[in-house]
Amino acid sequence: MSRREKITISKIKQDIPLYIKKMEPERKRKVSAVWDHFDLLTANKVKCRICSAELSFTNKSTSSMLRHYRVKHENEEEANTPRTNTESRKIALDQAVLNFIIKDCQPLSIVESEGFRGLIQALDPSYVLPTRKTVKEMMAKKHAEELERVKREVQQAVAVSITADMWTSLNMEAYLALTCHYINDNMQLCTSVLGVKHFPQSHTADNLAQVKRGMMNDWAITNKVRCLVTDAAPNMIAATRTLQIRHSICIAHKLNLIVKKSCDQIPELSSIRHKSWQIVSFFRSSTTAKEKLAQVQQQMGRPTLKLVTEVPTRWNSTYQMLSRLHDEKEAVWVSLASLQTDLTPLTADEFNILREALLVLAPFHQATVELSEERRVSGSKVIPMMKMLNCALERNSLHLHTQAATHLHDQLRRRVTDTASNLESLNHLWQQLDQEVGRQTTNATADSIIEVQRYLAEGNISRQEDPLTYWGNRKTSYPHLFHLALQFLCTPASSVPCERVFSKAGEIVSKKRNRLNANTLDKLIFLNKNL
Repeated sequence: MSRREKITISKIKQDIPLYIKKMEPERKRKVSAVWDHFDLLTANKVKCRICSAELSFTNKSTSSMLRHYRVKHENEEEANTPRTNTESRKIALDQAVLNFIIKDCQPLSIVESEGFRGLIQALDPSYVLPTRKTVKEMMAKKHAEELERVKREVQQAVAVSITADMWTSLNMEAYLALTCHYINDNMQLCTSVLGVKHFPQSHTADNLAQVKRGMMNDWAITNKVRCLVTDAAPNMIAATRTLQIRHSICIAHKLNLIVKKSCDQIPELSSIRHKSWQIVSFFRSSTTAKEKLAQVQQQMGRPTLKLVTEVPTRWNSTYQMLSRLHDEKEAVWVSLASLQTDLTPLTADEFNILREALLVLAPFHQATVELSEERRVSGSKVIPMMKMLNCALERNSLHLHTQAATHLHDQLRRRVTDTASNLESLNHLWQQLDQEVGRQTTNATADSIIEVQRYLAEGNISRQEDPLTYWGNRKTSYPHLFHLALQFLCTPASSVPCERVFSKAGEIVSKKRNRLNANTLDKLIFLNKNL
């Protein structure tokens, strides 16, 4: 029998002295697999079967034995063991564990947790989980492989646009993230996270520009970046100017400011929002209140829906909070009446104001969702969407009767009009075409003019059709315009993709893992978003 083959408990009992056997009734726990590699010499000493090292054995703990085996012999044994179906299965299971950690934002230490180890043991008693150190090594290897794959794909793109955003972790450490957007050979709009860099320095425009430039150079995309999308922070705008890259302000951020500033100008709406937040917070924090609301909803024959809390920096969440509260107003009224609370429910007049305010705000919510798309072309929708918002405001004004909602309508109308008039026109597209044509011969210029004329003579595609499919089918018919389409249609309307990166970062850097190494955080987010 090989020293690496399992030995039965009965064989162990035959090999140990009689006086030690008397210890066994005291040891009721299951025999650890580590005993496959050790012999019990005395009541407090064991001997390694592989290297003959003698170790202390105290308090019936196998920790020192397990540590010795993992440090000294685990890799050696794996290297000397021929690859079998069993080993192939272990490799597959190891990768499954790694993917679980990456995709579900689990800590690397989960492989050492008692509950997880118990679950794996119940599912497959023969499978031995990798150590935390091994998982970290596997993650580094996976990161290197994915980094090369994404680099190849990004560098094959004709042009790219990037989004940038800043984030501060629980332990007040700043990070800068970049996401890259491009159209691949299959005419699909792709998004890749380039990296999440620790940013301990001052958040000046020069520092931001330097780090962004370094990341673009690392990815060899500096000369193919067509646009940088950020929020309207002055340092972000100045940094983009330093980089001499075309800049686009995040439309979701603009809409957020438009709605927030408009609502803040109306005291009645501010009061309704505050009272609504208090009511929602009460139901979210009290188990009794939560259960009562669910009970009342069931009695009314309504679906059991929880109230939605707002995130102050995102007006969409405020809209969702007010909309859900309005939809569940009867259930909330009944629940509050039967609960011991000092909270004052919204009055009938306040609900009338809320109903009309939601009518006015609904198109802005829909526009924000539409323009925050990551897998569909969104940059070309900004100007049409702003015009549609103006149309929606004009249409909804006919249904407003409360002074507060009418005031909100007027505030929004003024700000939307100002924003639409300040949006960059499409002249840059024609300027780029002129430059492209200028580099060609006279015949090529004539061909380009004919190409544009033929394109303008075509009918418009429906709103539901994918513009990338359209251009993919016409790349030979309109070669110059096709090249421009690859450059401009990859630009997202918002920097929401970068915000989503940091939403995931918030899951990874939890209270239990607020000391996570910045390099490990970068690898985890890169793999989570790019796999």
